[in-house]
Amino acid sequence: MNKEQKVAAVKEIKELIDGSESIYLTDFTGLTVEQVNDLRKEFFKSEIKYKVVKNRLTARALKESDKYSSHFDRLNETLNGPTGIIFTSKDPVAPAKIIKKFAEKTEKPKLKLAIVENEIYESKQLNQLASLASKEELIASILGSLDAPASGIVGTLNAVMRDLFSVIEEVAKKRAA
Repeated sequence: MNKEQKVAAVKEIKELIDGSESIYLTDFTGLTVEQVNDLRKEFFKSEIKYKVVKNRLTARALKESDKYSSHFDRLNETLNGPTGIIFTSKDPVAPAKIIKKFAEKTEKPKLKLAIVENEIYESKQLNQLASLASKEELIASILGSLDAPASGIVGTLNAVMRDLFSVIEEVAKKRAA
């Protein structure tokens, strides 16, 4: 890789880092080509980018990053050995769910470190991270709880009207008889 290619690679990685809501560093040692392809497919379905890049280039991009440079020292500690980087801009916990599901079958890849919503999560916190609700799930839950009181009021009003009509109908039957 010549100098121009390295500069271009650092620029691309920096753009991916700065455009992400969360980044995950993983160790993919021991995964077969087929397993890596399956993992990439899962990430692609969730609009998540997965890249394997040289650690030195990643370190440069992190150092230059506008968003994550404050975490450079902690991230740089984990940049040893084979490293796959996961970038997501939509659902920050989706990669954790995919990694956990995939690791349940193969025990790989291993999470080295993740930064989600500017909080650092270590490998032992993968289960905690994967159990968090996605933004869509939280929004649906909030909307459901907002809708519940309105449904209850409508149901109560309908019951009152139904009961009133039943009383009127019974009175009409008695008068007719």
